[in-house]
Amino acid sequence: MKSITSQLAYFFQNRGTQKNIWQLSKFMIVLIAVIILYTFLFHLIMEYEGEQHSWISGMYWTLVTMSTLGFGDITFESDLGQLFSMVVLFSGIVFLLVLLPFTFIQFFYAPWLEAQTQARTPRELPETTKDHVIITKYDFIAQTLIRKLEKFNRPYVVLIDDLHYALELSDLGVNVVLGDLDDPGTYKKLRVKNAAMVVATGDDMINTNIAFTVRELSETVPIVTIANSLESVDILKLAGSTQVLNISEALGQSLARRTLGGSARVHVIGRFDKMIISEAPAIETPLVGKTILESRLREITGMNVVGLWERGRFELAKSDSVINEKTVLVLVGSVEQMRRYDELFGIYHSIDTPVVIIGGGRVGRATARALKERQIKYKIIEKKTSRIRNTKNYIVGDAADLMTLQKAGINEAHTVIITTHDDDVNIYLTIYCRQLRPNIQATVRTTQGRNLSTLHRAGADFVMSYATMGANAIFNLLERGDVLMLAEGLNIFKVPVPKRLKGKKLFETNIRQETGCTVVALRKGDDMDINPDPESELIPGEEIVLIGTLEAEEIFLKKYKS
Repeated sequence: MKSITSQLAYFFQNRGTQKNIWQLSKFMIVLIAVIILYTFLFHLIMEYEGEQHSWISGMYWTLVTMSTLGFGDITFESDLGQLFSMVVLFSGIVFLLVLLPFTFIQFFYAPWLEAQTQARTPRELPETTKDHVIITKYDFIAQTLIRKLEKFNRPYVVLIDDLHYALELSDLGVNVVLGDLDDPGTYKKLRVKNAAMVVATGDDMINTNIAFTVRELSETVPIVTIANSLESVDILKLAGSTQVLNISEALGQSLARRTLGGSARVHVIGRFDKMIISEAPAIETPLVGKTILESRLREITGMNVVGLWERGRFELAKSDSVINEKTVLVLVGSVEQMRRYDELFGIYHSIDTPVVIIGGGRVGRATARALKERQIKYKIIEKKTSRIRNTKNYIVGDAADLMTLQKAGINEAHTVIITTHDDDVNIYLTIYCRQLRPNIQATVRTTQGRNLSTLHRAGADFVMSYATMGANAIFNLLERGDVLMLAEGLNIFKVPVPKRLKGKKLFETNIRQETGCTVVALRKGDDMDINPDPESELIPGEEIVLIGTLEAEEIFLKKYKS
């Protein structure tokens, strides 16, 4: 789209350009005619003065004089010759120093720059374009998604309706197309019928218009939209969205799940058919200090420990992995097995102090709702009175003020959850809260993924990225619709038994050691064997259900690609 070939194609196919070239050609014809005329007159006057020169010398003198170089190697002696020299000189100033640059710039250079601009920000894609992702807004989610698409060599294009902004993005190396977001003709030029997905991450009104417009052109192309409010989910689906993602709600629930307060009971983070995926804090339980093997959780409860969260970092559970006070166990099992775990360990770490939530925006309110479902008390600090829902759970004030934090209960709270959309503020508040309470659990939201490590260094135990969560959810839907995202960078997915593994027993496959993925279930039809025995044989027609990070999933799919 940005090659010289495309620039030349646009330049010469444009009607305005063709007209400009004709105008420039007429000027050049007139200029050449004037030079020939002056060359002829030069010979006549030289013969009048009794000198002989070649036609090449005559043209040489004309060009030297018109361009004001004036070498002086050929001169006239008579008044007539000197008068003629002045006429040639002044006409040269007009033609070569004034009209030629002006004409060249107006009729060639300016159109050429326009052609370059249009080539950098085209208005349509080639007719052969297919399996591409159309992104309708360049925001933090789009930036993260584009990096993932480029990593997996998936073509994409970002639709921008402002020329100057499109040029800025083009200079940054982003594939952009210029067009109106609500124009059906724009999506026709983007070959939407051949697209792999349309992604709309703007506000709810614009996303509704985009979904409705695209759905008029194609009944089959997947449309993924971001809903900023719960009330917009149904409307976006009615407009034609295949999938509506409420990232604020999902992020709030994830932040709430990371709190170690309330009790050590398990809480569900996802379901995959009959299989329950849950998390449980190990704090103050008899599990602390033991390895996974020593805990005997599988023998006692039937649940399988597939992973550990350690200060916001997911680690694959190994037999020698040590469980500490701040470890959060990722467990897989059935409803009955989950209840058995709660009977044994849910009685521990029962505290009643509220969680302090800093920020009462969409993410903060979603976090509060999730905590309420778990019957955990909370206090929200918010300085904008328009966001206050009730005076019981809200503290009006600035979280940077010590008195406000103390009023919210920072001195007694076991967890502080920071949910503002400003990463700079979140870093500041993380350092501040960590200084006030060195042992408090700090769970923080970040808007941009690049601040993850910074927040961990600032003292955050868990960090959840709005952009990464949104991009991962969209990418999962693009790659396969049967992927469940448990947390940032952690998925459960199912695949048919690969040919290379058919007939092998689970322990013989070494899937966990070679890919980092853990087999959590075997499925055939409606029957699902949760946490299968290592002696289980993989037979044709079955599906393997696995859990793993994005990197582990990629390794598995590459290794066992049929």
